[in-house]
Amino acid sequence: MPHEFDIETGPASPELLEIARMELRETPELREASIKELRSLLKEATDLHYKDDDEFLLIFLRPCHFYPESALKMMRRIAEFKKNYHNLLHNLMPEDERRAFTEHNVVNVLANRDQKGRRVLLVNCGALWDPKQVSSEQLFRLFYLIHLIAQLEPATQINGAVVIMDFDGLSLKQVRALSPSFSKLLLTFIQEALPLRLKAVHIIKQPFIFKMVWALFTPFIKEKLNKRMFFHGGDMKKFHQYVSPDVLPMNYGGELPEIDYSGKDWFPCVGKYIDHIRAYNECGFVEKTDIK
Repeated sequence: MPHEFDIETGPASPELLEIARMELRETPELREASIKELRSLLKEATDLHYKDDDEFLLIFLRPCHFYPESALKMMRRIAEFKKNYHNLLHNLMPEDERRAFTEHNVVNVLANRDQKGRRVLLVNCGALWDPKQVSSEQLFRLFYLIHLIAQLEPATQINGAVVIMDFDGLSLKQVRALSPSFSKLLLTFIQEALPLRLKAVHIIKQPFIFKMVWALFTPFIKEKLNKRMFFHGGDMKKFHQYVSPDVLPMNYGGELPEIDYSGKDWFPCVGKYIDHIRAYNECGFVEKTDIK
């Protein structure tokens, strides 16, 4: 059966909505009331600019369990992040990173979800990544663009996402690229400015040299994320306690065929949702010259 490299933007199923009710407090009544309140809070926050249609506001309300004030705080943190990394993210479009997406197998998305209905992002940080071809900043920009598309999936908003970081074949050239500044950038984004439920980060196939990388990341990791990080090395049976082998490819000891696709196959999907990317690019702090 051929893979469909596209996201699922249709309405949430009754089964999904039941998960949302149990885990996120979501009911039709609370959803409507929370959207209305967040829209009102945004109107009062004259220094912020965000779209305020129902579907867009849900992107921020779901990971905040439908607490409007928490959602507004998240939107403010996102605006701060975008301001601080303006040069990296300003008007970022898929076409800007077409080569990194299509010619290098660094960032990929599993075609299927895991056993809990979560999206699975695969990052090849080891031998498959040549920092001379795809810089660490480009690696982040790929991750950022993919998260913009994942925002549009009700199933991902509700069930969340899982990241697999594969360090197979890690050498000094990758270690050098994973600098303290990159560590801070990535972890600030994940912990402060990611409007998705990141359920787990799995570090796999890491060699001994990985200790050098981990030493750079440790100072920036807060308790909540630390509890969601798991280290497996080459022990796939241990990994399978968290991600079932029947949803994993053979590359990771799974029962599905080996991965025969890459970011090149996903790139047209990312380009399909350009309107959302453009709208998100425009979100953030209002330019001072625009404030009346």
